[in-house]
Amino acid sequence: MKDIIIDCFAGGGGASVGIEMALGRPIDIAINHDPDAIAMHKINHPDTLHLTEDILKVNLKRHLKWGQKVRMMWASPDCTSHSRAKGGKPIKRGLRILPMSVYRLCKQILKATGSLPEVVMMENVAEIQDWGPLDENDRPIKDRKGEHYQKFVKLMKNLGYRFECRELVAADYGAPTTRKRWYAVFRFDDKPIVWPEVTHNKYGTDGMKKWEPIVNYINFNDLGRSIFGRKKPLAVNTMNRIARGLQKFVFDSPEPFIVQVNHGGDNFRGQSIHEPIPTITQKHGYGIVSPLLIQYHSETAKNEVRGQSVDEPIMTIDTSPRYGLAAAFLTKFYKSGCGQSLLEPLHTITTSPGHFGQISILSIDYKQLIASGVDAETAQKCTWVSEFIMEYYGCGIGQSLNDLLHTVVTKDRFALITVLGNEYAILDIFLRMLEPEELKLGQGFPRDYIISFKRSNGKPYPKSEQVKRIGNSVVPIMAMALTEANCPYLKVGERIGNMMIDDMAQQLRFA
Repeated sequence: MKDIIIDCFAGGGGASVGIEMALGRPIDIAINHDPDAIAMHKINHPDTLHLTEDILKVNLKRHLKWGQKVRMMWASPDCTSHSRAKGGKPIKRGLRILPMSVYRLCKQILKATGSLPEVVMMENVAEIQDWGPLDENDRPIKDRKGEHYQKFVKLMKNLGYRFECRELVAADYGAPTTRKRWYAVFRFDDKPIVWPEVTHNKYGTDGMKKWEPIVNYINFNDLGRSIFGRKKPLAVNTMNRIARGLQKFVFDSPEPFIVQVNHGGDNFRGQSIHEPIPTITQKHGYGIVSPLLIQYHSETAKNEVRGQSVDEPIMTIDTSPRYGLAAAFLTKFYKSGCGQSLLEPLHTITTSPGHFGQISILSIDYKQLIASGVDAETAQKCTWVSEFIMEYYGCGIGQSLNDLLHTVVTKDRFALITVLGNEYAILDIFLRMLEPEELKLGQGFPRDYIISFKRSNGKPYPKSEQVKRIGNSVVPIMAMALTEANCPYLKVGERIGNMMIDDMAQQLRFA
């Protein structure tokens, strides 16, 4: 009789694919009330029985046999009614009781098979531990926080389970995200509860690997559109976030992250300014780009920088289109008389001590700039960039962003920054939202995991749904690590990736 593995809240499939990565076999039963979630799960896990049902009403007895063993059950109940990100909004009572469905299913499986699930793993926000009753306004009662959580744990223990929980950061296990979550393991068998060993840390010290940066998963062949000259101007708050991000992660950073923008191929990567920069051709008319991520959520403090460098793991991905890629285009500036065009290939810069962050405004004749090889459109962009720099930073170095200068910059002034002793003109600043595929990889999903497909009605699966699935998902690497640590005896082989069409060769391949 086949042993069973169940995923109780199988949305995008993060837990399911993580278990599959650990064991080399698919899960057997996936439950979710949302047809859109089941659609994505089904296309990636075709051998799984999918139940599009309410977790509080599903009847597993129809799908299990007496004497059958449920070796493992994973449950990640909706976390929005427990998360701090919920803010001051009223809480939905129905969502808040979802963790109790785990206890209900355990009892149901006991009646159907004669035994409890041997291992139950759970994932949620850390605030699940504060789960308690609500007042008449659907707000948590502070003096009674944690009551329902303790009751749930006690009920599970009364069934005979041993229980341990920890808060773990996904980046510590090799995922390119710093998503922090509460994980729990309940065991009914006689085997010990095992927590996976940490393999990474922020700086790569103590014999561990350095955190995996998000830069490895961003497509820099698509840098979006200029923030200037748009038909619909960007919101003031968005421009503020870009300005703060550039100051913190580019201008004031002792080691900003830079990438080539004219690079093709699959192995496109960024690099530190302390590594030599290869010669850059004029394919795009630009030299190097210093990228960063900004967030579209409101700041919680007046001067807070809602952004990050791309050489760090991405912060928590949620269900909304939250992250934008901002990039400042830089090109080496050649003063008149040096015999080189502004758009000539950038010379190799070798390693040497230097400081990135000295902003200055250089006076130069507009006609002279055009004569050096810059077209009128690029020169106009230089002007817009200079106005942006002057407005947010002034012409001084290290000026506070709170001291906004509304100086009108004329066409003969262009913003420069100093990189390792060389002056660079800032030609443009681009911005775009991160694509679902990038968020998927940032969440730790395998590259072959399918999130873009056509529904049964022939219509494409919307990007908004793709982002929701990713934001609600378990980080696959975490599900894999916990499964490997606690259920290694269930391993039957290695995961086989989804077959995809190679766009270049027009042939099937394993991604």
